[in-house]
Amino acid sequence: MNETTQSIAIDGPAGAGKSTIAKRVAAGLGFAYVDSGAIYRTCALYFVEKFAADSRGAVEDPVRLAAEIDNFDIGFVVTEKLDFKVLLNGRDVSGRIRTQEVSRFVPEVASRIPVRDKVNKRLREFAATHRVVMDGRDIGTCVLPASRLKVFLTASPEVRAERRLRELIEKNEKATFEAVYKDVVERDRMDETRPVAPLVKAGDAVEVDSTAMNIDQVVSTILDLSRERFK
Repeated sequence: MNETTQSIAIDGPAGAGKSTIAKRVAAGLGFAYVDSGAIYRTCALYFVEKFAADSRGAVEDPVRLAAEIDNFDIGFVVTEKLDFKVLLNGRDVSGRIRTQEVSRFVPEVASRIPVRDKVNKRLREFAATHRVVMDGRDIGTCVLPASRLKVFLTASPEVRAERRLRELIEKNEKATFEAVYKDVVERDRMDETRPVAPLVKAGDAVEVDSTAMNIDQVVSTILDLSRERFK
């Protein structure tokens, strides 16, 4: 196997629904689903848990970052039901990586080259031996640039904030639309302007705007594209 013939890359901004859509597309095709964002969130969680208020200092200092980068192991498991679970030093942290505290810190961690090198190596190793649907922000541009199908999934900031707010409310976390919208806009700015692997649409990617679409419509659109490319 190789990533040219076996992978689908789905990129896009925060709150575009990439994980939900990618998982359903993978199920429809019988591929493994890989959530690269969850792996970066796990890296962020490591620094948040270990350094607390000094997390930013730990990743901004090249010496401290270099000293820490080999001190944690990031693993993941794709179950038979296509559930994607991330492990931090062997501990399942899938339920701990979606807090607002971790979300705000992810761009800071993901912009660091040592972290990206660590994560990308793991992702490429998995894609080399599996048929995958992988979502993130630079899958089609950096991680798996030879993917047979690349999708850039987006939606308006307002709609993405509404979706994120619903997720937080379902988890009984306190949040307001104004605060979540502000986070979404700031996350976009950080992702699009970071010096390393910024969020951009790959030149050969198909853009799918889900602002006025429901999940079934988006999944159907991408499945049609996938079947055309993989027939």
